Amino acid sequence: MRKGMIYIYSGEGHGKSPAAYGRALQTACRGEYVVIIRFLKGRGLSDSEYVRRMEPEIKIFRFEKSEENFRSLSDERKAEEIYNIKNGLNFAKKVMNTGECSLLILDEVLELLDIDIISVEELKNLLLCKPEDMDIIMTGATSKEAAYSLADEVTKIETSEGQGLKIP
Repeated sequence: MRKGMIYIYSGEGHGKSPAAYGRALQTACRGEYVVIIRFLKGRGLSDSEYVRRMEPEIKIFRFEKSEENFRSLSDERKAEEIYNIKNGLNFAKKVMNTGECSLLILDEVLELLDIDIISVEELKNLLLCKPEDMDIIMTGATSKEAAYSLADEVTKIETSEGQGLKIP
């Protein structure tokens, strides 16, 4: 049996989620199943007709209801969204317990650490539910260095201002 790994795609640059979704596509092409749970993002991909055509190999879930940035919500609406986000985390635990996929992507879950929705310890306890042969990718930027110790492999993505291609 193959040993599953825990990966982190982090950094301040753009490209963390697309890198994870690329891995999802590779996994689906091998005939395996992928579950993506998105946090702190708008509906975007989860409402796409194209993405629905990729089911059942790739399934995308989003538990938040608001389209607004979490930090701009009123305290009452933040409390509602925290409840929804925790439902998403509980769903991730269910996915791990049932082993219904080969790859579980927790998109922007690391951001939840910096806005104090979950702690590194709670994330660690969630990951303890991972089946031996399942891969997990967690994306997002975080200042909580302890989160990196939870992964087998960490990729930091940076965006730099380039000079562009100069054509004479």
